[in-house]
Amino acid sequence: MLKLHDVTKEFRVGAFGGRRVAAVKGVTFEVVPGEVVSLIGESGSGKSTIGRMILGLNPVTSGSITFDGLPVKPGKEYYRRVQGIFQDPFSSFNPVFKADRVFAMIKETYHASVPAPQWAERVEAALRDVRLNPGQVLGKYPHQLSGGQLQRLLIARALLLDIKLLVADEITSMLDASTRIDVLNLLAELKARGLSVLYITHDLSLGNYLAERTVVLRKGGVVEMGPTGSVFGDPLHPYTRELLSAVPRLHEPWDDAVPVETCLYHRKGGSGGLYEATPGHFVACARLETC
Repeated sequence: MLKLHDVTKEFRVGAFGGRRVAAVKGVTFEVVPGEVVSLIGESGSGKSTIGRMILGLNPVTSGSITFDGLPVKPGKEYYRRVQGIFQDPFSSFNPVFKADRVFAMIKETYHASVPAPQWAERVEAALRDVRLNPGQVLGKYPHQLSGGQLQRLLIARALLLDIKLLVADEITSMLDASTRIDVLNLLAELKARGLSVLYITHDLSLGNYLAERTVVLRKGGVVEMGPTGSVFGDPLHPYTRELLSAVPRLHEPWDDAVPVETCLYHRKGGSGGLYEATPGHFVACARLETC
């Protein structure tokens, strides 16, 4: 369904844009229907840039992104099938308008012919699908609602479009622990209905909880990807092991960071510099920037 092939994104920096910096380097992966894929990496690894390119908010410098076999083309028809939700839910709402204005905008743009009473029923049904009480959120201003309620309002908005792919960029990082689990369980329920999700996060535990497949980014490039159980249970790349060792564990001392080893897979072939160590489990050179 969604395919990224050798995608690179460069930004101009410095005085008069004289220098170019690659934020994403030769990234290749795909998301199939009804699948949750976690895109994991530290801050600055290129995760959000990839999400913005998929949503058509940033152009691709080279490579290609296709959806259902067609190049990504931002516009009304594309956003009917692909939507994004971002880290700060408050930034998605205009504070001078009531929060449910997002539903009015969807109606005006995509469902103008639907009678008002029928649209109200659809909105209430979508809110119940995301475990919100319509009477408690409709007619409220954003500052009167919690971050979790606002994130669920945005998911309800996406449901009203009957989307196929949701790009969820750090959508739980500003929520408390209990609300975070509610939102993740909601995404799991939507996946069971056939929705595909690209879950962008720096939190390994949440990615492990939700996704069937995991893609690990480092400095803009993919260093490891495969079934989540394999990536977390048998991490092959030193960077992946370093990330896992940094996850705090109750009643255990924290381990020191795992040092980067000598390259194990230098020049071993495979697309995008990835080596297929076991079926479906790919790993990159341990020293991408020097090999």
